[in-house]
Amino acid sequence: MERDFRWQTLEDTEAFGRSLGALLRGGDLLVLTGDLGAGKTTLTQSIAEGLGVRGPITSPTFVIARVHPSLVGGPALVHVDAYRLGSAIELDDLDLDADLDASVVVVEWGAGLAEQLSDTRLELTISGDDERTVHAVAVGARFERVLADLAPSVA
Repeated sequence: MERDFRWQTLEDTEAFGRSLGALLRGGDLLVLTGDLGAGKTTLTQSIAEGLGVRGPITSPTFVIARVHPSLVGGPALVHVDAYRLGSAIELDDLDLDADLDASVVVVEWGAGLAEQLSDTRLELTISGDDERTVHAVAVGARFERVLADLAPSVA
């Protein structure tokens, strides 16, 4: 299942992320793609708000991955920046699959690298300048339900 979401303001981006975060659970994998400055980290910050995890959420470019524990008894957020990784093997070396069952894993710059982590995932490609578009691809029935539940809340 695929779906496009569009908005024009930062507040719309934040509302989308919070709504999405509220629908996520341990074991979920999100793969974010987009140019520099497209809003991947901003979206992750809003997803983190929806999950209720400890912040601040900043780009983990130099540390590669950060774990943000839940403040509300839910899953932790594992925030990964794969920009500096050269291969799926380097991503595998982070041992993210150990965290995947209990955490929500968000991988920025993960296209072509992170798909190996799970048979089910939500792939989000962010584009646009004045109007942002997120092209969402649900891989697996779990994320088809998430997209179906998300659509009415951000329409």
